[in-house]
Amino acid sequence: MKKPVVDYDLCIGCGSCADICPEVFELREDEKAYVIGPEKCDTCSCQEAIDVCPVVAISWGE
Repeated sequence: MKKPVVDYDLCIGCGSCADICPEVFELREDEKAYVIGPEKCDTCSCQEAIDVCPVVAISWGE
């Protein structure tokens, strides 16, 4: 099963991914997005969250 992965060096903390998939992504105090529920991609559009990231910080991992 593919799971989303965030490149923290690239993430600018815009929060778009968390807006689209709040059960999968969370914006934390360090202003970075974190994957909190990779198994919940079936409840939202993780691909849309990946596509909307302005700095291409999210990709599919293993």
